[in-house]
Amino acid sequence: MTVRTEDAFDVEAVDGWLRGHTELPAGLPEIQQFHGGASNLTYLLGYPGRELILRRPPAGTKAKGAHDMGREFRIQQALAPVYPYVPGMVAYCPDEALIGSEFYVMERIAGTIPRSELGVDLTPEETRRLCHTVIDTLIELHQVDPDQAGLTDLGRGAGYVERQVTGWSGRYRKAKTWNVPSFEKVIAWLEANRPDDVRICVIHNDFRFDNVVLAPDDPAKVVGVLDWELATLGDPLMDLGSSLAYWVQADDDWAFRRFRRQPTHLPGMLTRAEVIDYYCERTGLTAEHRTFYEVFGLFRLAVIAQQIYYRYHHKQTRNPRFKSLWFPVNYLERRCRRLIAKGA
Repeated sequence: MTVRTEDAFDVEAVDGWLRGHTELPAGLPEIQQFHGGASNLTYLLGYPGRELILRRPPAGTKAKGAHDMGREFRIQQALAPVYPYVPGMVAYCPDEALIGSEFYVMERIAGTIPRSELGVDLTPEETRRLCHTVIDTLIELHQVDPDQAGLTDLGRGAGYVERQVTGWSGRYRKAKTWNVPSFEKVIAWLEANRPDDVRICVIHNDFRFDNVVLAPDDPAKVVGVLDWELATLGDPLMDLGSSLAYWVQADDDWAFRRFRRQPTHLPGMLTRAEVIDYYCERTGLTAEHRTFYEVFGLFRLAVIAQQIYYRYHHKQTRNPRFKSLWFPVNYLERRCRRLIAKGA
């Protein structure tokens, strides 16, 4: 939880600025950095009796429109009255001169964040109920009225699936390095098998177990959803497909299990197929193009990994966690092609 040298910032400057926006105890905060994420940088500001979270962009080349702190702040601020799982927003700083980038500060939500292990002891039956609860939390988001939340301008609306295939394909080509595959066969298949939007709603776009917070006194209850960087107006089944890209099952091959970052392998957890069935049963939607959504989710994950690796490859970051990200990019390309062949 120590702050990496390359990610350090002027604590006194942040503290002075923050005191103009909220009441704080005397003294500077203790700073810790969360190292689990691979995109925006996240820090704990520990004041006596109050814990805050600071979010800022990473260093180096960034995709156009990515890491927009003001947008991420506004989304959560707008969702708060209609979706009770967002953290309380404190203040947003657009002035990059203060610490070298824009940033925002929010309240910390107390609880357990499931990562590679669940972090709490549950029976298989309790684990299954938790799994249903997490999916229900995603479904609840997809039922938010964008008009009521004041988020009608969050995305471009209809044509979402087409834009996503085109956009992520372009991002991959721009971030490609010599040691990863072209993905051109996968891209061509996605373009040829692209379904129409099933509908347009508010989507999270990075909904995973390690982006939810479980209640301290009830580990089967979700009290928070984190990391709203990619949220937009889009197709809910695309959101589900992106979530399934991280859903590693106990019976997956050894290579995929090696990349597991959330506890979806535990006894009682739903399989990917069961997740889709449960989601569709609860929402009334049908996933007749489920292979497309799964392949797109894996491709999108590969692009995200490659964009991060690109920064390491070009020495824009020295974070050793990113050194070998080219390997999962290669694996995900093969997994996409196997899914396509199986679904053909």
